[in-house]
Amino acid sequence: MKVFTKLFLLIAVGSGIAGCQEKSKKSTESIATEDTSKKTEQGLSPETVNSPLLVDRPKDVIAPEGMVWIPGGTFLQGAVPGDRMAMQHEKPAAKVKVDGFFMDVSEVTNADFEKFVAATDYITIAEREIDWEEMKTQLPEGTPKPHDSIMQPGSLTFKKTKTTPPNLYDFSQWWRWTIGANWKHPNGPGSSIVGKDLEPVVHIAYEDALAYCNWAGRRLPTEAEWERAARGDKKGMPFTWGDDIAMLGKMANTWEGEFPVANTKEDGFEGRAAVKSYRPNDFGLYDMAGNVWEWTSDWYNSSYYSDLAKTDKAAPLNPNGASQPFNERDLYARERVIKGGSFLCSDSYCANYRISARMGTSLDSAQEHLGFRTVVTAEMLRSAQE
Repeated sequence: MKVFTKLFLLIAVGSGIAGCQEKSKKSTESIATEDTSKKTEQGLSPETVNSPLLVDRPKDVIAPEGMVWIPGGTFLQGAVPGDRMAMQHEKPAAKVKVDGFFMDVSEVTNADFEKFVAATDYITIAEREIDWEEMKTQLPEGTPKPHDSIMQPGSLTFKKTKTTPPNLYDFSQWWRWTIGANWKHPNGPGSSIVGKDLEPVVHIAYEDALAYCNWAGRRLPTEAEWERAARGDKKGMPFTWGDDIAMLGKMANTWEGEFPVANTKEDGFEGRAAVKSYRPNDFGLYDMAGNVWEWTSDWYNSSYYSDLAKTDKAAPLNPNGASQPFNERDLYARERVIKGGSFLCSDSYCANYRISARMGTSLDSAQEHLGFRTVVTAEMLRSAQE
């Protein structure tokens, strides 16, 4: 049972319980757990600043269809100087080195995911039956079982409020648990992806993204890789297009107007947009800001950047993020980093369309503004050909 969505189930039945301990399903943990034996205490690759850096695409490797080469480089990961919207968990920025790699030019689309499901008969977490015996192990002892009418497969969907919320920290005012919501029905029963092949697939939990990657011979990007790709050649800039916030409506699908009451749709969309609806960044990548959030492989650790600043390593090569999850606001949380923001990001609320913006999301959480894109290295492609 999803920890994030579980809160809304409990609200729906009037129990009012929040902040429950997460204990992910065994299936999720077995797929999502990565080898951390080669990481340091800060979760860094053991390679040092003296290691060679792969910048250009190897001549013997051809770019897979729908992917572009992201040249290796050294850059500042985290909040750039002067970014007044940056949050503490993005600071201080650290110099890192990333080898070159291939990345999807756009988020994985409904058409892409449909091919995967047709080939594997995969069932996403949002489509699976809820196991009360498993769910209650994550709740305080004695928590009553919700009515069977509520204990149905589903996911989180967004709903505008009619008036200005008195407290923007209470996101239950615009998020709701919707039975029947999943990647095929992104806005709940009655909605469909028919005719929306080019929209990014959503309601994708971390386990779902990894399953797709395993099938496609890909993997999820690290947070450092994601930031390197999003930044392009824009050194010291908060946005993928530079530092001009006035360009937001022309460059990304975000929320314009008063959140979450009214969206003026100045960017042309109120919800998800088809991929490639806006101009690409320096590396030819689309939607690295807005549209839907994207999974990375890094554990979310709210003190990662401050811990990174304490290490004596200069410009670590290919950092893998924190070695352990940690959220100072929820000590039981086990979350991965998501990046890029979504069509719900607003400068009056979260401004997560910035390159350094990050958020932690539970491994088994699925939402209508959460998707992913994949990466592959030259080494992975060579191994696949052997």
